[in-house]
Amino acid sequence: MIELGDNMSVRIKRKIKIKWKNLLILLVFSFLLIFGITEIVVCIVKVASSPKTEEKTKKKEKKKKEVKYISEDDEKLKVLNYVNKKVDYFNPDYIDRYIQYKEKNDDLDDKQIVKNVNMNLDKEQYKDTKSAKNLNTIKILVNKHYSLDKNYTPDNLEEISNRYALEGMEMVKEAADAFENMAKDAQKENLKIIAMSTYRSYNYQIKVYNQYVKADGEEKADTYSGRPGYSEHQTGLAVDVYNGKTNYTKFEETEEFEWMSEHAHEYGFILRFPKGKEKETGYTYESWHYRYVGPTIAKYIKKHNISFEEYYATKIKDW
Repeated sequence: MIELGDNMSVRIKRKIKIKWKNLLILLVFSFLLIFGITEIVVCIVKVASSPKTEEKTKKKEKKKKEVKYISEDDEKLKVLNYVNKKVDYFNPDYIDRYIQYKEKNDDLDDKQIVKNVNMNLDKEQYKDTKSAKNLNTIKILVNKHYSLDKNYTPDNLEEISNRYALEGMEMVKEAADAFENMAKDAQKENLKIIAMSTYRSYNYQIKVYNQYVKADGEEKADTYSGRPGYSEHQTGLAVDVYNGKTNYTKFEETEEFEWMSEHAHEYGFILRFPKGKEKETGYTYESWHYRYVGPTIAKYIKKHNISFEEYYATKIKDW
């Protein structure tokens, strides 16, 4: 039998103690590591499931979808020179219409192309029409692309005083009041502005339009008269005027016309079918036909020399 010396025995005992100590440290470290990782995972799960994080995630997903949408249409937007970034009235739903219109009108700049398509100038008149929106408001647009139901009657129709109108002339109250104020102020300067045709019901439109068609044929009648349901006279916001002496078709030659050219917008009225805007409005120039849109819109249209169609396509944007 071999007997170990005292020194050797002490060294062995120390090694055993050191090994047990290292093992204990390793076990403690492992426990802390596992505990720490578990806590981190729990925290991550809590954060990930929090309302704020879910909201952020949804926003990121939405952003990814938008980026994907843009990338899918990128080639189309290139064709339009990214006009969507230059105007706030660009409608992504019309992108194919914009491109098709540009192919046929490559002499126009991209902003004008967008504006024209928004005005439906890429469509044939009275084809693929829509129902008018903004009913019973001064923003309503009725033309050869937007129609009114045959049963539509504007709210608050009021008869204009016979001091400023032929008997039985009605307009929406706001427009009627504005017209009377305008006619009253013109009268102070010895001028007469008389309302001769205002609100027209659907049935009355049928009668008027058929008379014009019988006299001039449908093609010619369409240049100066709206088909039933497509006449803005049904809105109760339109008015035909004359001075009581000169035929209304020669209203442009009167002092009253000059006065209205300078002041009508102050009362909220615009010349509805001006010269040079026939393609946009769909009608020939009429010096006697005015439309109430309110002072704010009327002043803007006057200042920028645009038609109501242009204003509607770039400012109201009802899509």
